[in-house]
Amino acid sequence: MPDLSRRRRLLVLAICCMSLLIVSLDNTVLNVALPSMQRELHASVSGMQWTIDAYTLVLASLLMLSGSTADRLGRRRVFTAGLVVFAFGSLLCSLAPDLGWLVVFRMVQAVGGSMLNPVAMSIITNTFTDPRERARAIGVWGGVVGISMAAGPVIGGLLVQNVGWRSIFWINVPIGALALFLTLRYVPESRAPRPRRVDPVGQLLVITLLGSLTYAIIEAPSTGWASAEILGFVMVALVSLVTLIGYERRRREPLIDLRFFHSAPFAGATVIAVCAFAALGGFLFVNTLYLQNIRGLSALDAGLYMIPMAGMTLVCAPLSGRLVAGRGPRLPLLLAGCAMALSGALLAAFNTESGTGLLLTGYVLFGIGFGLVNAPITNTAVSGMPRSQAGVAAAVASTSRQVGQSLGVAVFGAVLAGGAHFGASRPEFLAAAHPAWWIIVGCGGAIFLLGALTTGRWARTTAEHTAALFEDGTAPDHSRARAGS
Repeated sequence: MPDLSRRRRLLVLAICCMSLLIVSLDNTVLNVALPSMQRELHASVSGMQWTIDAYTLVLASLLMLSGSTADRLGRRRVFTAGLVVFAFGSLLCSLAPDLGWLVVFRMVQAVGGSMLNPVAMSIITNTFTDPRERARAIGVWGGVVGISMAAGPVIGGLLVQNVGWRSIFWINVPIGALALFLTLRYVPESRAPRPRRVDPVGQLLVITLLGSLTYAIIEAPSTGWASAEILGFVMVALVSLVTLIGYERRRREPLIDLRFFHSAPFAGATVIAVCAFAALGGFLFVNTLYLQNIRGLSALDAGLYMIPMAGMTLVCAPLSGRLVAGRGPRLPLLLAGCAMALSGALLAAFNTESGTGLLLTGYVLFGIGFGLVNAPITNTAVSGMPRSQAGVAAAVASTSRQVGQSLGVAVFGAVLAGGAHFGASRPEFLAAAHPAWWIIVGCGGAIFLLGALTTGRWARTTAEHTAALFEDGTAPDHSRARAGS
């Protein structure tokens, strides 16, 4: 990629942030619309889970393929294709005649979305080559998630209340068209010097693993955890995982290069991303149903209730980027883990007699935690790797986020399914949601612990050693990987 002026670099950052905005806005707006969709489409809790997880599963399955394809064919080319497919999928979602078609069209959306965020992050990484400038750019990138969280519930509430839930998909079309025009005009093309080959077997194994695991979790409450169907899907997931690891370790150019995980910061960031986004996915899913179905709030009022959480995410995300640039990722990760765990503990204490103040305090703390955690994840994932591997590293980090969100919605929905059926009373819903809040406490504790373990001197040494493996061209076969551990 040619050297660009500061003004051009900032413009490229803004264009990439637009792609993140439409993808993130789509998730937050959709959550506010879930109760309206549930009523109109006569869907169960599991049906609502699939409207979210059909999207996140396809996204998670294709992100690494999109990242490596962009490194090979050109990042701008894949990015523009993603904008077109995402906007087209959004239009189809607005026309869906029933739940089944909506789920299918959400999958089309996800195909386009898989070409956006990891590719945009790769573009940013190759545009901002100075580590401090890159960390600040990633902080701005993370702040866009906060903007989508702040604007999404309000925009979604207004659209659902005044136009209908189908309108939430319309907003992606003009934003996508504008981003497409600006990308073609201002974003230079770039490729990796030595892009990897396509790995169809690895891709199929990833899809099988994620799909079978999520299906088992979502459908188990209605089918039975010990049923032959669920046990069969769990077995398929386990076999896929073992086969994937064995196959990828032997392949010279794997879909998932296991050498990345020799870096303690990278491996820690991957697990932290799963924990943080599992907590986010479950948090948004449970609270949306609670505020509208149980407390009887309108879509707009429910969106307004979420503003304290979203606002703190908006404030803390760029602050976290500056902390990472100046002091490294440890402090924001420790603070994020503490805030998330405390949020879960407060919400677990919420009962029928608790006031709104306790609920909103839990929202504020969750927003602080989530706002602080995103920048360290992204920065750690890409900063320790050679620039030629930026697309793949960013795709792995993005995949971890989507896997986490899929699992969060699946697990939290499964927890709710026993007592949070449509029409459940407030005490029944709160009792069913109680274990969900303790899951958030566990996620926060994991973030704190991993933040402490994977950001020290030993962790940095493993990152330097991992980067040397790529620079030396070490083949990712079993014996060499073991020798480099």
